Amino acid sequence: MQRQAITPLPRERVVYLDRDVVVVDKPAGVLSTPEAPGEVDTLLERVQDFLRRTRAPGPTWKALKPVHRLDRGTTGLMVFARHAVAWDTLKRAFRAHAVTRRYLALVHGALPVPRTFESDLARDRGDGTPGSIGRLRGARHVPGKHAVTHVTPVRQLRGATLLECRLETGRTNQIRIHLSEAGHPLLGEAVYLRDFHGPVIRAPRLALHAASLGFAHPRTGRHLEWTSPLPADLADLVRSLEATPAPPGAR
Repeated sequence: MQRQAITPLPRERVVYLDRDVVVVDKPAGVLSTPEAPGEVDTLLERVQDFLRRTRAPGPTWKALKPVHRLDRGTTGLMVFARHAVAWDTLKRAFRAHAVTRRYLALVHGALPVPRTFESDLARDRGDGTPGSIGRLRGARHVPGKHAVTHVTPVRQLRGATLLECRLETGRTNQIRIHLSEAGHPLLGEAVYLRDFHGPVIRAPRLALHAASLGFAHPRTGRHLEWTSPLPADLADLVRSLEATPAPPGAR
């Protein structure tokens, strides 16, 4: 069987590159890394291919490793380490919560005031789905990791709210879980909708964007930070939800 070709990564997607790290603006619909045998054309492979094609100075492209991951449907800023020392340094910074991460999210319903969501998240809350311990009977003794998400409303929309989410911790699906359990699942959500009984707003994909990323450079210690604007598909969705619907019978 012929191996699937790697989609070239446009140069404009590479927002920062040096001998230690690469920061990329991830598009939607791409896995960060392979999650199962045989999965190809991931963002990791696209960045490796970019380093190989452009002959970027520094360590070989084969040494590239992701420091964190974004869901397939999530867009935005993601950092890769180009060698083991940079990877270890950045992983320790993530574990120490010394990395700035800000997301933009579109959620169902009105969330008019800032809130903080805090819980212990388990890979399986007792029903096969990651979630907060104690949400289901019999899940209390499942081991979990503490998670804290701070959210601030940016704009109230028709049936939805545009939020800024700041991660104090970085657990798998943390934003999706916390907002869903609060009764405000993300637009485009396919997993954490089972307990939501309101009208579902259609979206082209998961409405979550990693809008800013900042950390101390693993070699120099200098603080670096980048921002990424809301992508066109989500910006269009916001505009559509800002529009006032026509009254019944209007032409």
